[in-house]
Amino acid sequence: MSEAQIKPDPLYLQVKHHIEEQIKKGVWGAGGRVPSENELIESLGVSKMTVNRALRELAEDGTLVRLVGVGSFVAETKIDIHPLEVRNIADEIAERGHTHSASVERLAEERPSARLASDLGLKQGSAVFHSTIIHLENGEPVQLEDRYVNPEIAPDYLAQDFTATTPAAYLMAVAPIQEVEHFVEALIPGPQITRMLNMADNEPCLVISRRTWAKGKTASGARLYYPGSTYRLGEPKHAYKQGI
Repeated sequence: MSEAQIKPDPLYLQVKHHIEEQIKKGVWGAGGRVPSENELIESLGVSKMTVNRALRELAEDGTLVRLVGVGSFVAETKIDIHPLEVRNIADEIAERGHTHSASVERLAEERPSARLASDLGLKQGSAVFHSTIIHLENGEPVQLEDRYVNPEIAPDYLAQDFTATTPAAYLMAVAPIQEVEHFVEALIPGPQITRMLNMADNEPCLVISRRTWAKGKTASGARLYYPGSTYRLGEPKHAYKQGI
């Protein structure tokens, strides 16, 4: 096909691509206001109909949020959590092309409560390993991991550098999971968790409570906190099998 035969995109698509490119470059960040219709008409030299269609389609695509009488804003991008998958958060962040880091807030041996000892299949008064770690994506906190580990399953747990690896990666290496239990809830966290995750006051968070078994014993119990404004629950696409 000759160059003369290549037709340019319709004007409204060119406006859409322009706005998407500015968002991709970070000129207009998540939650930020994009120029008004009149501002876009003047700067791009196109008609009101063209700009209106571009903005409307971007809103339908979920790229923008339009508020009548206020303006158009870049939609907050939410990251899907797959609660029934046990994955290393560092791998998830790397798959998004971002950098994982961690802040270890607590790594110690403790005496568990009677309930916690029972949950981990330990005798009351036995020792348990406790870690509290903030996981960051490009320097922003995205998960608070509060985990208790059975010392019989991972006796060297406290000797690990969890800024270089993650508890999930370490435990999957030394004690591959045989069984797993999940519970998911939404709640308003206390001030300490709100501060750790750099959340707004009264912002809800998603919490996954997970217990795993390995080597025929309860291995670990963890509560994973995610900022509600950043994450949503989801499940990978899969074939559906009709139940009987």
